[in-house]
Amino acid sequence: MKKPLLALFALLLVFVAAPSVARAADGPGTKAVRGANDTIARLLKQKVKPGSPEEKKAAEKVTESVRGFLDIDELARRALVDHWSKLTEAQRTEFLTILRALIEDNYIKGLRANLQYEVAYKGEAAGADKTTVVNTEITAKKKGRPIKIAVDYVLVDVGGKLKCFDIRTDGVGLVDNYRAQFNKIIAKDGFDGLIAKMKKKRAAK
Repeated sequence: MKKPLLALFALLLVFVAAPSVARAADGPGTKAVRGANDTIARLLKQKVKPGSPEEKKAAEKVTESVRGFLDIDELARRALVDHWSKLTEAQRTEFLTILRALIEDNYIKGLRANLQYEVAYKGEAAGADKTTVVNTEITAKKKGRPIKIAVDYVLVDVGGKLKCFDIRTDGVGLVDNYRAQFNKIIAKDGFDGLIAKMKKKRAAK
């Protein structure tokens, strides 16, 4: 799998990993990531029939839990930093709504996936702009062979609660990846073109 795709699916991968046990030595950032991971992993492991009311209810619970951990608004602002100040409030709201929906659409894939991953928490450190970076390593299997993926979570304090706005997978950042894609589309088709492509992508799911 290419690194940009790994970045896009890193959140989903870690949330279907096996739950882990909290440790006294965990820092606040690691506790936040571990807690979110364990809570959402339990929800994703529910056995529900695709397309059933039970699946819809489970997906709603997963969405609610992830919203409590992933700051999609901050992710969006940073990804569109080159254009954000030029957008109207209506444009910002439309963009945030569609981006949030695109990301959250992947949660049902997690409910339908039979995937097993193990997460090792490697520690945390202060990052730039008053952020906290939590380092983890995911061990999974690809074609029957074990692979290791380095996943770093960048957290920011939101009202006294640490929330994640960026995920770096093997050095590829989700924010940077989105920014490059968005800027390329806007340069060619404008902001309206970006919105149209995002709507088309969601309609195709």
